[in-house]
Amino acid sequence: MKEVVAQQKPTNHKVLLNWVEEMAQLCQPDKIVWCDGSSEEKKRLEKEALSTGELIELNQEKLPGCYLHRTAHNDVARVEHLTFICTKQKEDAGPNNNWMTPEAGYEKARAIFKGSMRGRIMYVIPFCMGPLGSPFSKIGIELTDSIYVVLNMRIMARMGKAVLEQLGSDGEFTKGLHSKADLNVDRRLILHFPEDNTIWSVGSGYGGNVLLGKKCLALRIASWLGRREGWMAEHMLILGIEKPNGEIKYITAAFPSACGKTNLAMLVPPKGLKHKGYKIWTVGDDIAWLRIGNQGELRAVNPENGFFGVLPGTNSVTNQVAMETMKRNTIYTNVVLAPDGTVWWEGGDGNPPAQGIDWKGNAWRPGMKDADGKPVLGAQPNSRFTAPVAQCPTYTEKMNDPTGVPISAIIFGGRRARVAPLVYESFNWQHGVYVGAQMASERTAAQVGTLGEVRRDPMAMLPFCGYNMADYWAHWLEMGKKLSKAPKIFHVNWFRTDDKGRYLWPGFGDNLRVLEWILGRVEGNVEAEQSAIGYLPKSGSIDLSDLPLTPNDVQALFSIDRKEWLQDLKLQDEFFATFGNRLPIKLAEEKEQLRKRLNT
Repeated sequence: MKEVVAQQKPTNHKVLLNWVEEMAQLCQPDKIVWCDGSSEEKKRLEKEALSTGELIELNQEKLPGCYLHRTAHNDVARVEHLTFICTKQKEDAGPNNNWMTPEAGYEKARAIFKGSMRGRIMYVIPFCMGPLGSPFSKIGIELTDSIYVVLNMRIMARMGKAVLEQLGSDGEFTKGLHSKADLNVDRRLILHFPEDNTIWSVGSGYGGNVLLGKKCLALRIASWLGRREGWMAEHMLILGIEKPNGEIKYITAAFPSACGKTNLAMLVPPKGLKHKGYKIWTVGDDIAWLRIGNQGELRAVNPENGFFGVLPGTNSVTNQVAMETMKRNTIYTNVVLAPDGTVWWEGGDGNPPAQGIDWKGNAWRPGMKDADGKPVLGAQPNSRFTAPVAQCPTYTEKMNDPTGVPISAIIFGGRRARVAPLVYESFNWQHGVYVGAQMASERTAAQVGTLGEVRRDPMAMLPFCGYNMADYWAHWLEMGKKLSKAPKIFHVNWFRTDDKGRYLWPGFGDNLRVLEWILGRVEGNVEAEQSAIGYLPKSGSIDLSDLPLTPNDVQALFSIDRKEWLQDLKLQDEFFATFGNRLPIKLAEEKEQLRKRLNT
């Protein structure tokens, strides 16, 4: 390692200082820079990233403070097959995770990290997930050789000098080490060492793999910590619904990536319900940390401070709030660069530019086809925007409440063309845990694999649970016993289709109609009827006024096909069997009780 340029170390935390020095000896950067989170630092890093081509400046009149970034062509999504949980015992990682021993993980990664930062700067990023000083919050330190990572972490977390002050001289922190290395997919690993509170990520530059405060800490490591400490880390949005009398009810909802989570978190009331005077407040769009409050209620904070949202399909109709949020101070990743210095993506606003530069950096025009005659997309299907939460028009200061917000309802949902109705309510907490555990959804562009393939994704946590999912379900059941005011649990499916593949439900803003029914059930003032799978809305209990739905559409949205459900139960049998005798007995009982109800 070259002699490190002198920089006054902003902490006297000996464990932290020794660890940074040890990792520098491994990676051998030319310089070590401690990030302070200041605006001056931001300007300096942006200038440097522009000079190296890591960022491209966009039209500062139309998109002030905005930049474009392109990842490597082989580095555009989370790589679940290269993501490992490294625990001493394989059973603790569970069949839901790829497993490696800590010794093997460190050895493999060290070989790639060795000298990976030669000719580069190692940035030390102190960050806090959750409001500073909150009992919910956790502090992490990420070491990285990517300015893109530093600038994104500035947006996604509380970052800098204040975090080190909060950490003090002996506070606990998650150790995160990242290097782009050579971006070789054969030398790419995302490793979690929950027993060491450590994350190592190497060979990638894509946000989901390298913003270590996000999925790595806020879900995989945090879920492990949550079970140990008696709280929960969940892949959930947090939404406030304000009624005309000023009362606000908060809900959480879990959906797999690219299944409408951000759209729901930023919901705009539809024209047909505007006369009712609802207001929507966005507390978070992706992750919720849940703790039991002083009154036995469930409370939630959003540990993040920004949005890392999917762009294709996002426009002023599908998500007006997101479009407003990203008009300034936003990093766009893997989209089309237009000649006027603006950006475009498939399913975005307006027509595509007559010509531009695509996400790979090549000349592009609409209608281009490849050698096989397939359309050449301008934007990568998993292209992203990173924007500060505080810029969101539906932002609420409640996001910074150190005690979190009280949760009245938990919603699970997936992308299913058949089987699941528009909405149903679980019979109780235990049944609700089963409803979440049997969730299934079609695979999206956010995951590597075959698009459209249906896979089980319990609580939308299958790629993110940092330990054996059977133990995770047991933790959910235990949490329910401790709650004296447990939220009601629901399941929704915005994506049901008819026999011709037409979506039956309009979705987007009209999802508020379903949320209104859910709140009515929480408050006990709307009716439901019992079915084999749970409580279904009684006819007329959901406000469907002004919607172009035929009676057949409405019937199809809420129909329960016994044969389809029994067939799905066979698939559930196979899935749950992979967890062996660690599967909680209560979940097995719920599954068999459903089978019995469907058969009678």
